[in-house]
Amino acid sequence: MSKKGNINKNIPVCNVDLKRYSGIWFEIAKLPARGQNGLSNVTATYTPKKNGKIRVINKGYRDGRKKGIKGYAWPRDRSCRGGLYVRFFWPFKSEYNVIRLASDYRYAVVAGEDKDSLWILSRKPEMNMQDLEDILYFVKAEGFNVRKLVHTPQSGKRRL
Repeated sequence: MSKKGNINKNIPVCNVDLKRYSGIWFEIAKLPARGQNGLSNVTATYTPKKNGKIRVINKGYRDGRKKGIKGYAWPRDRSCRGGLYVRFFWPFKSEYNVIRLASDYRYAVVAGEDKDSLWILSRKPEMNMQDLEDILYFVKAEGFNVRKLVHTPQSGKRRL
C-alpha cells in the first residue's frame, strides 16, 4: 500500500496534554525494530523543555548490560499534539504518533509513520489484561500485525 494519503498512515490522538504525558513509561510490547531487539526492562522518559521540545531518554538492558539513547521530540502541528517528530541522530527524524491513550494516561499506544512500528507503553511495569486485550483488538483493527508483537520483559531487579 502507498504511504501517500491516509491509506497506511497512523492518525494521532490530537488532544494529548504533553505535560501529563511526560514522565516514565514502561514498554510492554512492540513490533520488532532494528537496534531494539533483545532488550528487557525498557523505559522511555519524556521531559518537557522550556523551548517547547521534549527530551527523550530510552533505556533498557541487553545481556545484562545497560543500553540507552537520548534525543528530543517536538509536535509536528500545534493543533495536534499527539503527532510528533522524534530525533536521536542529526539529521534524521521519525514520526511518533500517539494513536491511543487512556483517559487517565495509564497506557499509550505509539506508532511510527506506517504499520511497521508500534509500541505499547504503560505507566507501570505490568499492564492489566483487559487494557492489553482492548489495545490488541484496536491495533489489529488499525491494520497492525499483532502476531509479530514482541513482549518486553519487565522485572523489578533492574529498575531504570
